[in-house]
Amino acid sequence: MPRSTAPSPTSSRRTRTGPGRGNTHVSGGPHLPLRWSAIAARHPSALLLAVQLASLLVYPLVDGRDTRVLFSAFTLVAVPLAVWVVFRSRAANWFAWALAVPAMLLAVAALALGLPALAVASAVLESLLYFYAAGALIVYMLEDHTVTVDELFAAAATFTLLAWGFAYAFLVCQALAPGGFTGMLEPERPRRWLELLFLSFSTLSGTGNGDVVPLSPYARVLVMLEQFAGVGYIAAVVSRLIALSIVRHRGRDRG
Repeated sequence: MPRSTAPSPTSSRRTRTGPGRGNTHVSGGPHLPLRWSAIAARHPSALLLAVQLASLLVYPLVDGRDTRVLFSAFTLVAVPLAVWVVFRSRAANWFAWALAVPAMLLAVAALALGLPALAVASAVLESLLYFYAAGALIVYMLEDHTVTVDELFAAAATFTLLAWGFAYAFLVCQALAPGGFTGMLEPERPRRWLELLFLSFSTLSGTGNGDVVPLSPYARVLVMLEQFAGVGYIAAVVSRLIALSIVRHRGRDRG
């Protein structure tokens, strides 16, 4: 009896290219374990998300100390990952490198020379880079009508990129206009990095400002812009991914 030559469902699956795109289905059984390098190659936004979240566990350990070493170390790790995410997309890669390379050099110079002004300049470039990388991931997620694991990682990574981008913007605002942010504890001193990052996460997620409050007009404008960005991101991007996921599951049930 002749053997059927009909293609199997897995062989006819469509592959996709883009940031973290590729064949999300990995063939093979337990004898072919996935390597972390292969996972990182398929899902660069997942690796960026992991680094961002891991840094949150490190910040409390150094909060209140000299954070120049922390800024430099985090810059040298997170900035290349952000560029990698952009590199896998259709965004202009030269623009990402034009922001990333000076940001890393300024961070190292600020640490070596002890000049806070260089750290502020590095923060400006990092903020722009994170916003640019977030925009590249948003374009990637809006390109088609199929939701993959890559896009779910990208959705979470985009949220962290926006949070870090605004946190660096808060840091620059505070450096250029001291007294722009205050808090319940020691209201006269400048807010530390972890406090500004907490404000950014609280504002972007729509859960309020917490114990950090913007005082100056520029600080309040930045907070309002982040509130607008957070609502727009949930309404335009996250809700779209949820709707496409529901449609996909309903199609499977009917099939």
